[in-house]
Amino acid sequence: MKPMVLALVALSTLAACGGKASNYTTRGAFTPTQLYATGPLQRACMSQGRRAANSQRCGCVQAVADQQLSSSDQRRGVKAFKDPHKVQVWRQSDRASDNAFWATWKAFGRTAEAVCS
Repeated sequence: MKPMVLALVALSTLAACGGKASNYTTRGAFTPTQLYATGPLQRACMSQGRRAANSQRCGCVQAVADQQLSSSDQRRGVKAFKDPHKVQVWRQSDRASDNAFWATWKAFGRTAEAVCS
């Protein structure tokens, strides 16, 4: 039950493309930097019409993806935005590639939530 709850939390966080109004992190001692990038996840985030989606949040999610996900994992992640049930299928799969993607996607979700919220 706990893995299902974690999966839903990670997916909900990514599907909503963020949470709180601030998505600033600090780099260095006192220099605030806003993370932003464009790419496949940023476009998928913006195109789904979710209430919390905005350019800053979706761009932040993409910036984290650029740091943590390969381009193939990003393309696969776009499918998760379009059909959230796919993530559940991948999580429950017996295929090694699905299990590896699930572990990577879950770690990405945690980081994106921490950085972009």
